[in-house]
Order: sequence, then structure tokens, then C-alpha cells
Amino acid sequence: MDPRTAPRGGLADWLAREIRSAIADGRLATGSRLPATRTLADELRVSRGVVTEAYRRLGEDGHVAGRRRGGTVVLAVPHRPAPAPAPPPEAPAARHLFTAPPGPDVFEALRAAPARVDLTPGRPDLAAFPRTAWLRAERAALADLSPAAFGYGDPRGAPALREAVARWLSRNRGINAGPDDVMIVNGTAQALRLLVDVLRAEGVDRVAVEDPGSLGVRQHLHPLPTPPVPVDAQGVRVDALRAEGAAAVLLTPAHQFPTGVVLGGERRRALMEWAREGGLIIEDDYDAEHRYDRPAVPALRAQLPEHVCYTGSVSKLLAPALRIGWLLAPRAYRPALVDARRLADLGSAALPQASLARLMESGDLERHLRLIRGHHRRRRDAMIAGIRTHLPGATVHGAAAGLHLTLTWPHEADTDAAGGTAADADTALATAALRSGIKVHPLSWHTQRPHPPGLVLGYAAVPPAPLTEALAELGRLARAQNIRGLREGPGDRR
Repeated sequence: MDPRTAPRGGLADWLAREIRSAIADGRLATGSRLPATRTLADELRVSRGVVTEAYRRLGEDGHVAGRRRGGTVVLAVPHRPAPAPAPPPEAPAARHLFTAPPGPDVFEALRAAPARVDLTPGRPDLAAFPRTAWLRAERAALADLSPAAFGYGDPRGAPALREAVARWLSRNRGINAGPDDVMIVNGTAQALRLLVDVLRAEGVDRVAVEDPGSLGVRQHLHPLPTPPVPVDAQGVRVDALRAEGAAAVLLTPAHQFPTGVVLGGERRRALMEWAREGGLIIEDDYDAEHRYDRPAVPALRAQLPEHVCYTGSVSKLLAPALRIGWLLAPRAYRPALVDARRLADLGSAALPQASLARLMESGDLERHLRLIRGHHRRRRDAMIAGIRTHLPGATVHGAAAGLHLTLTWPHEADTDAAGGTAADADTALATAALRSGIKVHPLSWHTQRPHPPGLVLGYAAVPPAPLTEALAELGRLARAQNIRGLREGPGDRR
């Protein structure tokens, strides 16, 4: 690297670009350590501030991470998808993905569609996966596992991981649980499928869900009907839940998906009373660890252990591909759930369980969480700034926590090029965005009742620069569609 080739006044940009290039072509391998800032500054004959600033920028976009005494470490070769050409006219991706009612394969279809920037909600910063720490944990687990551990195990999960999860939930979610309370599952999706089988056998004929609420959750609860219960600024409407008459309800009380609201104290008390009268709560604590501008609220399970089926996973904390989650159910349901799990697949893979237990008990998972909170916060701030600049009429929801934002806008069908309903308005914008190489979720995917149009935008997996570019393009598309509600009147609700 020769700083004499750098443009005047752009040394930090030049150095960051050179290091990114070295990571991308393999000259700097994942897990390798960058030189200390003072050492590299001396070698290049530049100020230490130039190197510090370059390392900061590399950290923000997920290429490196500071490890204190371990120095600055390369995290991963970044995924750099090439700009995708528009799909041919006969390709279904942009033409039908959002205009037709979403089917069971809609999320797979969206993942397969080409895009320059993927703002799909629920994706963590996968480039920051702690490969070095995971490899260290896996090696330690392999060294300690007995030959018997590689046979068929307890369908509830490995005892070491159940113990580690119980401690993790105690520290992070206020849940007083022991290993016998924990069942390890292949993600929240499997937890819901097991619950559906058990609840149907118990005579439960439907599970109420929040509205707006996750389309994916409704799909996993099939074939049980999922009647909608409205959500407002205080969370789920318990009076509407009572009126619905369902025996069970699925909630995201700590950070409601997709609006981001927290279940208010009065609503929480009313919900607890409903549960004590015989109702069952399924608590999906899907992104409980990601908090930026407010402290975490305790899980409902911490207060109502015998009335709450609690689910969580590492999908938003580490990576969805690990397929590791947990289910804590009331005692009355545990035997049936164990039987259902045994018939489903005999239990989860042993080595990933042992590795995750090591990661949790060593403190490496806590350190990883602190690192990615900083990444996610900076990307959230970049998204909010981009929305205010390019979509000034949008109201932003759920910014204080999580991995996504939801934005809504007033719907005036006569001034929108899309016309029609609010669902038409947000699906039209989502379709145009996909044709421009940007993936988003229309809010109408996650609603069953009439609701203002909106978009659900994930920010955690995208560095600040592409985020800003994507929002500028969304602003251009909104103007092209004459969506007045996105062009006039600021709004921001955290």
C-alpha cells in the first residue's frame, strides 16, 4: 500500500478501501489480526488518526472488529452481490411476488429474487458472526464430548445447553428457570409446529395473533386458524382478545412485530388476568437481546411460568443457519411436547449444541452481543437519517430496539399512482423497489385487517452507505408513484 497514490485529503478512505480489497481477495483471511494503529501508521508514514479512522469505518460496515487485547480482527469476507439486472418480463419475481396473496413459499421466493440491497427484516449482521470464537468453542466441545454424546440423545436437548440457556435467560430476560424447564428445538419455527400439534390434541381450535403481526408466524401455526387481535400504541388490545374468545394467543410483547411497540403496564396486567382465567400465551421473544434506547422489559414468562409457552432462538443473535432455539412450556404440556419432538426428529444435532453451550458459558456470546449492538445501532441511525431525508412524510415505528423499522404513511388513493387500497399502495412500492434491486416487505403482508400502507425494512445486515443509497432510491420511486403521504409531513415514533 502506497499512500502517495491516495487522493489529497482522502487518506482514511483510501486506507479503508485498500484493506477491504485485501479482505475480499483473500490476502487478509478471516480471523487474522490487523497491525496496531501505531505500527501501521509508522509503516505508511501517516498519522495514527488516519489509521484509527479507517479501522472505525471498516468496523461500521462489518469487515473488522476490535477485540481489546486481541487487537483488530478480520471478521469475514463481505458478501458483495453484483448489481442485478431487472428480471425479464416473464420472470415472476417482480411481477407477482407482491401483487398476489402471499403463499407458503413467499419468503423463499423473495430470498431467491436478485437484489442489490436486501432490506428484508429479521436478518442480523451475518458478516459479524464470531467465527473465531465459535471455532474455539467447537474445538473445546469436541475435546470434552464423550463417545456416547455422539449417539441418540435426550429429545429435550443436551443437558449442557439446556443449563446454559437457563442461565442466559435468567441474566438477559429475568426468567427463573432450570434445565428441566428448557427444551432445545430447531428454531422458533419448530417450537411453533410442536405447539400446534399438542394444542390441537388438547382441543384448541384457533390461536389468536396480533394484527399487524408476523405473516411467517401465521404460516407456522397452520392449519389452526389465526384470528387477528388489534395492536395499538400500548400493545395488544386485551379487550378485543377477550371478545375473540380464543383459548390461546401468540404475542411479541417485548418488541411487537412489526410495529415495535412494548406491551404497556396496564395491558400486561389485563393480559395476566386473562391468562389466569384459563388462557394460554405463546410468547415469541424473537429479538429480545437487541436494545438501543431503552432497557429491556421482563419476559411474560418471568411472571407467569405456568401460563406462558416461551420461545426464543439464536437466529437474530448469531445466525438463522444454526437452527438452534428453545421452548419453555408449562409443566402440563411438557410430556406431550417431548413425545412430539421424539416423533419429529429425535432431537437436535449434538455438536452445535455443545458449541453454543461453550459460547454462552465462556462469555464470548455476551461480548459478541455488545459488538453487534454497536453495528446495529449505527445502521439504524443511518436508516432513520435516510428516511428523514428521502421519505420525509413517513412515520417511523419501532426504532428503539430490534433489527428492523416499520414506516407508514397516510393513504390517499386519489393522489397515489397505485390507487386502490392501502395494500395496493405498499405492494406497488415494494414491487417497484424489487425491480430496482431493493428487497423490502410491504406492511400489508403482515396485516389481516385494514391498516395504513407501510414498509417493513431491515437494517442490521446492510452497511450505512448502501442503506442510504437504497432509501434514496425508495424516495425516487415514491415520487414516481406520486405517493404524497411519503413526500410531505415528517413523522418519527420510537
